[in-house]
Amino acid sequence: MSLTERELMNALEKHGVKKIDPLGQKFDPNRHQAMYEIEDASVPNGSVVQVVQAGYLIGDRVLRPAMVAVSKGGPKAPPASAEPPANDNAGAK
Repeated sequence: MSLTERELMNALEKHGVKKIDPLGQKFDPNRHQAMYEIEDASVPNGSVVQVVQAGYLIGDRVLRPAMVAVSKGGPKAPPASAEPPANDNAGAK
């Protein structure tokens, strides 16, 4: 069975199809389908904690979204582009 799966994945990858592995990432409604929520205070709120069914991409287009379980009840997830505040030295010459 595993040999067949590996051969199938190799054939799909030759044509640009990639498997989505969102475990531990922030939930993205464009690539993931939330099936249920799991209360877990140790994981940031809105993180993928379980993959029910894998998803697939062809290029940047979603063929099938990944069906996932999303965390609930933990601290808020940091923004995707969290940059440190700029050091303003406008007064120094």
